Amino acid sequence: MPKAYWVTTYQAINNPEALAAYAQLAGPSIAAAGGKFLVRGMPSLIKEHGQMQRVVIIEFDSLAAADAAYKSAGYQEALSKLTPGAVIRDMRFVEGA
Repeated sequence: MPKAYWVTTYQAINNPEALAAYAQLAGPSIAAAGGKFLVRGMPSLIKEHGQMQRVVIIEFDSLAAADAAYKSAGYQEALSKLTPGAVIRDMRFVEGA
C-alpha cells in the first residue's frame, strides 16, 4: 500500500489569528492520526508558473489514514477555527509512487 501525502497551498491568508488558532489544534490532531509534517512554509525558489504561497505537505501511511485524519473530530474542531474567508487554500491527497 503506497504512502499518501496531504498537500495544501495557501493562496491567501486573510486572518492570521484564525490560522494560528487552527494550527494550534490541527498539528496535534494530525500527528495523533499518524501524520508526519514534511514541509511547512514558503517556497525557497519558484519556477515556471509557481506561486509564492505557503505550502504544507504531510505524509501518512495510506490514503485511508489521511482521509481518516481529515474526518477526525480533532481536525474538524481545528477547521472550525478557520472562519469563512480566513484563508483561501487548495488541499489535495496524493498517493506516493
